[in-house]
Formats: sequence, C-alpha cells, structure tokens
Amino acid sequence: MLPITAPFKRGPWRYLSDRDVWHAALVTLVALALSLGLLWVGYLVHVWRVAARSPLAPARPMTVLVFGRRLVRDRPEADYQQRLRRALALMRAHQTERVLLLGGRGGGSLSEAAAGQAWLAGQGLPPGVVLQLEQASVDSLENLRHARSLLQEDGPITCVLPPVALVSSRYHLARCQLLARRLGFDCVPVAAEPELVLDRRYLVRLLAESGYLMWIDVGLRWASLIGHRRMRARVS
Repeated sequence: MLPITAPFKRGPWRYLSDRDVWHAALVTLVALALSLGLLWVGYLVHVWRVAARSPLAPARPMTVLVFGRRLVRDRPEADYQQRLRRALALMRAHQTERVLLLGGRGGGSLSEAAAGQAWLAGQGLPPGVVLQLEQASVDSLENLRHARSLLQEDGPITCVLPPVALVSSRYHLARCQLLARRLGFDCVPVAAEPELVLDRRYLVRLLAESGYLMWIDVGLRWASLIGHRRMRARVS
C-alpha cells in the first residue's frame, strides 16, 4: 500500500486570502446577474443530468477512485459508506484490480482514506485488489491531483494515466468529472447510490454543487478568455 500523506488546513476559509478565487467569484456573480439567474439554472440541469444518468459500473474494468467525505467520530458517514459499498461491489465483480481511496484528515485521528480502508477491511476485501491511500488532500481538486501523481507511469516519452472510474455520490459527480478532465484523466462517473432520489436534502446538495461548478467553470472560461495563466493553472 502506497500512501501519500501531508499536514494541511481544511475548510473553505483557507481560500479567503486568494485573489484568484475572489476574481473568479466576482466574474461568476456578474455573469449570474446578467443572465438573471438562468446561468445557475443551466448548471443545475447539468449537475442533475450527470447525477441521474451516471451508471453503477464502468463499461470495462478500470482503476477506481473513491472520493472521501468528512468522518463522524473517525468513521465514514452515510454518503461515504455508499461510495465504499459501490467500490466493494466493483471489486467483487472483478471490474477493477486497483482502488485509490482519496481524502485527508479533517480534525479526527484518522484520514478519510484510512477510515475507508478500515471500513472495507471489516466487510472483507476480495483478494488480488491493490488498495492505495491518498491522505494529503483537502478537497476534490487535491484528491485528483494527488491521485494523478500516484497513477502516472513513466513511459519512454510521456507519463500515461490509466482510464479511471470516479466513484462518488450522484450530486458530486459533475464536479468530479469536470476537474478530472481538466487534469488529463480519461474518466467515467460511477454513482454510489442505486438511483437518484430527489428529497429535500438532495435538492439542497444539487443546488450547492451546481453553484460550486458554475464558480469553477465560469472562472476557468474567463481566465482562458483574458489569457490569465495563473488562474488557469489552478486547475491543471
């Protein structure tokens, strides 16, 4: 097992001093106002479509990336357990031989990845699966950056990334897919839940994710339009 570990500070407050984050937020707010709110609706529809249409397994065997989530008393909470169950189902169906658990420590004694490993061990891991931990990240972007470092293989000319299945909650998959593609992954989203159930809690999560996705995507598009290299490099 090859872990990546590092100390870090969690939470959105660490971005408050970042001028590029504020720049992207301001541009997004202006675009939202000019569109009379329709821009957010468009991203909400996209997030909902990805959530509703994502499969429960990739079409062919792939490396699996499992996104962590905040722990409750050092144990995976309900959404994270669903993600782990989906990964375990893929292992047992021989649809993957390599699984990366992603997620650092959020204040407890265990990282999200280590807690996920302990939970999977309690369910009985099938033999022959390589399980790796990425424990240095604070958000989905860092999850994917560190996963990329673990997965890159030195070839004669360039580094090659294997195709990956992104396993997460349905509401989270659109953001994971956007970031993974920006980082050079050949990826497919795989849903943790058997189906999309639109209750009040889930609608709130879809609204939040669509706002976050809008902020990232509009910021990146604006950075490309004005040739702002530093902003574009934030997701690379």
